[in-house]
Amino acid sequence: MAGIVYDARRVKAYEGLLALGEIAGESKKWCDELWEELVMDSELLEELMFYLDHHYIKDRVHCEGYGLTDLYMWQMNTYNIIGDSGKNTEACNKERLVLRAFRDMTAMKKNPALYIKRMTMGRGMDQA
Repeated sequence: MAGIVYDARRVKAYEGLLALGEIAGESKKWCDELWEELVMDSELLEELMFYLDHHYIKDRVHCEGYGLTDLYMWQMNTYNIIGDSGKNTEACNKERLVLRAFRDMTAMKKNPALYIKRMTMGRGMDQA
């Protein structure tokens, strides 16, 4: 059995991600795609493990000065605008916002300019 490394923390983190995904209404495919990105980024994976254990973001991962908390708040503001509520209502799924903040950080690390533009100028009607 030499050469086989089993990291139970990663298995637990994956199971936790799937559970959060279910609460958030995300598909297993969506969660698996996020997992693939997180596994390749040890800092973000550690952040996810911390979130699963403590239910808040440690916010140690940054890209171009923006952290996960910034991306979470941006997600919340976007939700409030789309929902036309002007505030964070009970209907807002916080777990979905957290997962999307993780997803956005993986994407932001690949293309920071796009996310900085979105966060500072907003999204146009033709942007996803």
